[in-house]
Amino acid sequence: MRTVTVLGVGVLGAQIAFQSAFKGMTVVAYDIDERALAAARGRFDGLVKTYGNEVPEAKGAAAQAALSRLTLTCDLGQAVEDADLVIEAVPEVLALKQQTYETLSRLAPAKTIFATNSSTLLPSDLAPFTGRPDRFLALHFANRVWQFNTAEVMGTDQTDPAVYAQVVEFARAIGMVPIELHREKAGYVLNSLLVPFLNAALELAAGGYADPADVDTTWRIATGAPIGPFQIYDIIGMNTPYNIMAHGSPADQRLAAWLKENYIDQGKLGVVSGEGFYKYS
Repeated sequence: MRTVTVLGVGVLGAQIAFQSAFKGMTVVAYDIDERALAAARGRFDGLVKTYGNEVPEAKGAAAQAALSRLTLTCDLGQAVEDADLVIEAVPEVLALKQQTYETLSRLAPAKTIFATNSSTLLPSDLAPFTGRPDRFLALHFANRVWQFNTAEVMGTDQTDPAVYAQVVEFARAIGMVPIELHREKAGYVLNSLLVPFLNAALELAAGGYADPADVDTTWRIATGAPIGPFQIYDIIGMNTPYNIMAHGSPADQRLAAWLKENYIDQGKLGVVSGEGFYKYS
């Protein structure tokens, strides 16, 4: 697989697209309108600088060269017309993802493999809408893909084993460490561990038990971890956790409402906006 399309060029989608281009793939990055694409261009320019500073093999012109392999478009048909692999990274809303796959199934050629980067949804919830359940699976990345380079691969009982193997090799080809799941699990490995941890931290702050900075300090000192849960929230950004919790249990929905009122509605989205639980220059 050499031609990759990434649908949704938010924080993580932009990273997936840039990392794929950095490793030599031809990449088409799709988002819904020119405003979204303008924001994506800014993210790509930022990633050139970040890779230059943090990735040893990106010294010199290597990171800049990745941009020459990236094309941006808001025409979905054009985006997928020659794709070997489509990685979907649209917001974590089931109905939106289902609608996206219904459209994709009509536009993409028969050769194209579809992979969802969904954080918590089961691929079997989406497979019936793809028109090609045998060529569909989940491929989940962690934020800061160049550093935390896991790629969780999870199929359904309809996924062709040969397609699964192709996606594992693709992940390896773009510098990821493939983590193969043997059966479906909401949250995969990473978020099965991470989401309850982050929710527990949010309960402490939302309930008025402790300030976010003190929660982070406790976690760092007591465990030796480099960062705390609220620093993780700021790196991820507030929108994805909000979307997950807003469709969860009543307790999760209460946390989502607190996060929306106190942070999202005030434009405090995390590192991406310059302020979340912490301020950033």
